Amino acid sequence: MCAHLSGAGEEHNFMAKVRDMTQGRPARLILSFALPLMLGNMFQQMYVMVDTMVVGKFVGVDALASLGAADWLNWLVIGLVQGLTQGFSIQISQRFGAEDWDGLNRAITGTILLSGAVGAVLTAAALLLAEPVLLLLHTPADILPGSLDYLHVMFSGTLALMGYNAFASILRAMGNSRTPLIAMVIASVLNVGLDLLFVLVFHWGIAGAAGATVLAQVVSCLICLWAMRGLPIPRIEKSQWRLGAPLMRRLFSLGAPLALQNTIIAVGGMAVQSVVNGFGVLFVAGYTATNKLYGLLEIAATSFGFSMATYTGQNLGAKRYDRIRSGIRAGRRMAVLTALVISALMILLGRYILMLFISGDPQQQEQVMAVAYRYLFIMSSMLFVLYLLHVCRSSLQGMGDTIVPMASGFIEMFMRVGSVLFLPAFVGQDGVFLAEVIAWTGAAVLLIVMFYVRLRRLESGLPLRGKKKAV
Repeated sequence: MCAHLSGAGEEHNFMAKVRDMTQGRPARLILSFALPLMLGNMFQQMYVMVDTMVVGKFVGVDALASLGAADWLNWLVIGLVQGLTQGFSIQISQRFGAEDWDGLNRAITGTILLSGAVGAVLTAAALLLAEPVLLLLHTPADILPGSLDYLHVMFSGTLALMGYNAFASILRAMGNSRTPLIAMVIASVLNVGLDLLFVLVFHWGIAGAAGATVLAQVVSCLICLWAMRGLPIPRIEKSQWRLGAPLMRRLFSLGAPLALQNTIIAVGGMAVQSVVNGFGVLFVAGYTATNKLYGLLEIAATSFGFSMATYTGQNLGAKRYDRIRSGIRAGRRMAVLTALVISALMILLGRYILMLFISGDPQQQEQVMAVAYRYLFIMSSMLFVLYLLHVCRSSLQGMGDTIVPMASGFIEMFMRVGSVLFLPAFVGQDGVFLAEVIAWTGAAVLLIVMFYVRLRRLESGLPLRGKKKAV
């Protein structure tokens, strides 16, 4: 394979721990890579849901609304972290597919160094800005203290969040989706136990739920770091820890647009949250209950997305453009079928799941449930659009195009905010719920069209953007 490997035994040992997606049936590779991610995401969503269930059932409706008021600001930080690390991993998957081991080493060290620096800055900024942003969003005074308690604890663990996402993205870029799964399973079980201990035994309330999540993130970060150290290669030399300007520019050119894309989406979400806050605490509680199921709805979509990014990146590095086309067909079919199954389950069983989050007197429960199930029904009916969005967006990212996905984030924001500002005047509360699926649809149309434009350029021997290559 390369001079950095001492022999066939070491090569076999390395390849046993990662996955080459440039050979074999695309559908089988994509599904086998995505399944561990689905399980990992399921466990991750389980501990998010347990947080919400424990708070909603044992602390109260106001505490559930406090979680909801903090959701989009918390997601903004998570989105920045995930966008940057996912962008950095594009370089890793492409170098892996090209079997450029020196480039792979440098991409990994660059990812680690930049992630640490950004994580420290992001922690300080998030802690300082939490209260001003919540006030700007017109957070009701009776739930503001709870939202602040939750965010201050969550933001204190930003470095652990960054560490897990950086190490997990490095492993996934080389085809290892098993270790992030193990890390997430262990962290999820730990989080559930700590939730019950901190909230039910120690009575630490909403801050206790946040503390349980942060400690679980620390554990998942350490597990992925341990797995990284166990790989026989890359053999990272001292010289490769120097972050040169060309590599820094390359990594930021891939990561910054994705981070900006998530930021734009989060800003749109916060604008929606500002409108939602105006409907009162019970509406906020119902909206929050369904939003906590959003991750459950999206589990397979993000998993297929990570799989497509790795698959596309490796095949682009190997110049197997024919496999990119066949892979997107297989990924699209599997994603839509999965979405339809999840939609049916949510429509049939959604009320029973939502009841796990809702407490209070019967009248309060009825009002909160009406809001929550209506929102869930509308999202479930159009879930296949969200799945197509993830497949095409991640495939473009794997091809090294982070500009179109960023543009799709702008479309999401404008359509989400525009819908939530104008539709309620015509269709009432449904306008808030419809804003989400309208945002998905606008972004998906752009991503599907541009994916095939980019692919045709590659197959014609043209660069992704710009003029024809010199012969």
